[in-house]
Amino acid sequence: MNSSAASQHEVSEEVLKNAQFIQAVRDQVATVVVGQDEVVERLLISLFTGGHILLQGVPGLAKTLLVSVLSKSIDLDFSRIQFTIDLLPSDILGSQILDQKANEFVTRTGPIFTNLLLADEINRAAPKVQGALLEAMQERKVTIGNETFSLPAPFLVIATQNPVEQAGTFELPEAQLDRFMLCHRLDYPDPSEEREVLKRNMALGIRREDRGAVVNTEFDVMQQQPVGTADDLVACMQAVNDIHVSDTFVEHVIEVINRTRNHPNIELGCSPRAGIALVKASRARALIQGRNYVIPEDLFVLAEDVILHRIRLNYEALADGLTGKGVLQDMLRDLGATPSLVGRED
Repeated sequence: MNSSAASQHEVSEEVLKNAQFIQAVRDQVATVVVGQDEVVERLLISLFTGGHILLQGVPGLAKTLLVSVLSKSIDLDFSRIQFTIDLLPSDILGSQILDQKANEFVTRTGPIFTNLLLADEINRAAPKVQGALLEAMQERKVTIGNETFSLPAPFLVIATQNPVEQAGTFELPEAQLDRFMLCHRLDYPDPSEEREVLKRNMALGIRREDRGAVVNTEFDVMQQQPVGTADDLVACMQAVNDIHVSDTFVEHVIEVINRTRNHPNIELGCSPRAGIALVKASRARALIQGRNYVIPEDLFVLAEDVILHRIRLNYEALADGLTGKGVLQDMLRDLGATPSLVGRED
């Protein structure tokens, strides 16, 4: 066996080992959350590549439960911030408070110092607060007073965003949306999944507490025992970095990104971050799918999550009733994607 073949064999064994860990995490999540396999895959892609993710959808789709069970599955710290109009940057980052006994200021760090941060309904906060979070996401550092603190590793922001037509929301500007590697749109569960959700909810029961009882929730029945460790996560991150990317695949990515910049219906095309994100996410998906190399399917399946929140249609396209998703799907079909890979337009 030559050295190249030996290297390929070693990588394959590593992929197999990591695949077992990934499946264990997915199985643990499935014990609490019904369906949502695609969202779980996107969260794992974000975790393995260190890219933040924006989840877009109406309230009540178990986003908090999903992130909570994911953090417990890998024994990571988890915090949740509910964004509201009166939230201040110091409520997220931390602040200096006066210790009256010592007559000196001490630093109290905020909830951003965690591994998984759920920024719930990020578009309900004022732009100044959104900006503070997004700056910390990019720099992975926070300055409080005159001191600068590094954020933990791993550090991943999972932000949720309500549809902007809802009252009391502030749409994220394009430059800030670009900071999210992925933007995944959640759908309602199908009837069979909804039936399973109702059955599980009816079986939760109650528990005695003090002199009364409390109705159990999904959080109460969640398995607290992790199925992996931070070392398993690091191994997956390293394996993603070792996934083979051919020159042809890189050329396909460049072609897709350039088409968004020159398309007659698109006013704002993708930044170079989009191409980097597409390659990273494709590598992570390849590992999750049990491969040590990327294929065009990875690009086509992930294109909507990577590209759609980074482009803006021009006035003429909007006046003609076109949508960003429809324009992107047409573009991918021109490049050879089958309808099953690019999905259907809403």
